[in-house]
Amino acid sequence: MLSPRTETILKSIVGQYIISAAPVPSHSISSDYELGVSAATVRNEMAHLEQEGYITRPHPSAGGIPLDKGYRSYVASLGDVQFPVAEQRLVSHLFHQVEQEMEGWLHLAATLTAQKAQNMALVSMPRTEACQFKHLELVSLQDSLVLLVLVLRGAKVRQQLVNFDRIVFQDELTVMANMLNDIYTGLTGSQITDKNSGLTFDQQQITECLLDLMEAEDSQEFQDPYLDGLHFTLNQPELTQNHWLVQTLTELIERRNLLSSILTSRPTSRGVHVIIGRENKAEAIHDYSVVISQYGLPDGAAGTICVIGPTRMPYARTIATVNYLSLVLSGLVAKLYGGETPGELNPDLAN
Repeated sequence: MLSPRTETILKSIVGQYIISAAPVPSHSISSDYELGVSAATVRNEMAHLEQEGYITRPHPSAGGIPLDKGYRSYVASLGDVQFPVAEQRLVSHLFHQVEQEMEGWLHLAATLTAQKAQNMALVSMPRTEACQFKHLELVSLQDSLVLLVLVLRGAKVRQQLVNFDRIVFQDELTVMANMLNDIYTGLTGSQITDKNSGLTFDQQQITECLLDLMEAEDSQEFQDPYLDGLHFTLNQPELTQNHWLVQTLTELIERRNLLSSILTSRPTSRGVHVIIGRENKAEAIHDYSVVISQYGLPDGAAGTICVIGPTRMPYARTIATVNYLSLVLSGLVAKLYGGETPGELNPDLAN
C-alpha cells in the first residue's frame, strides 16, 4: 500500500513519462506537484517505488521509468474520465455525414478513435452468436440459373448462384421467396433447420443454400476488423528504437490475427477495460497496452472497439475516447437492429 505522497510521486512519474518518453528526474517531480519536500526525499521515495516494482531506474541517480505495475496504479487513480463535450458535438456531426450503413460507421469510428488516442484503433463488425435471417430474394438470370440474395440481420448481404434442374420463371421465384420470408424471418440457422419440413423440392434446395451461407457466416469467428492509425503507433519512440516490436506488430496484422490475440485477454463484463503489458495473455503483445470495450446490444449483436499501443500511452484520453465511441456505436447498432438506444448516448445521435 503506497502512502499518499508516494502515490503522488508515482502519478507524476507516469504522467511526465507518457508525455516525454524520457526518464523522469527527481527535481522534475518536485516542481510538478510542489510537494514541499527535498529532491533527496523524492529520490528515497523513488527507490521505494523501484523496490516495489512500480518503476525502474538505469542507476540510483537516474530518473524513473514506469513499469506495468506503475501504469496499473496510475490507471486506477484516473477515476471517471469524460470525453469533452465539444468533441462529442464534432463526433455527432461527423457521424451524421456518413451514409446509414454499418461499414461507414465502423470505418469512421476507427479513424476517430485512432486520431484521438494517437495510436492504432481496431473496430470489429457487430455480430450475434448466431446470424439471423432477415430477407431473401430470388432473381432469375437465365432459364434454370437463379441468383439467391440473402440479407442477414445487421445489413449483411450474401449471394449465391443456384442451378435448378428445370426452367424457372421470375413470378414463380418471387412467390417462393415471399413464402420462405414469411417462414424464416428472424430465425437462426438451427431454427430454420427445425422448421423446413414439408417443403417442395425447389424450396428445400433454396433452404439448403441459405443454410450453407448462414453456417459459413457463423463459422467466421474473427472477421477482419476496421483498422486505422498504425502510423501513430509505429512513430512512437519505443517502436522507432526497437525493430523487434515493429516486426511483432506488423506480423500480427499481416497474418490477420491481431484481433484474436487481443480478444484472448478481453474481460466478459461490459465497459472499458485496460490491459497493460504482460497482463495480455498473448505473449506477442506483452510490450503493448490495450484499451478495449464491447459495443452493441445486451445479449444481442455486439462488436469490439479497442486501441493498442505501447504501454506508455495517454490512458486518460484513450479511455474516454473508447468509452464514448462505444456508446455511439451501441446507439447506431440499436437503431439498425431495432433495439433500444442506450440512454447515455448523445441525443443528437439517438434521433
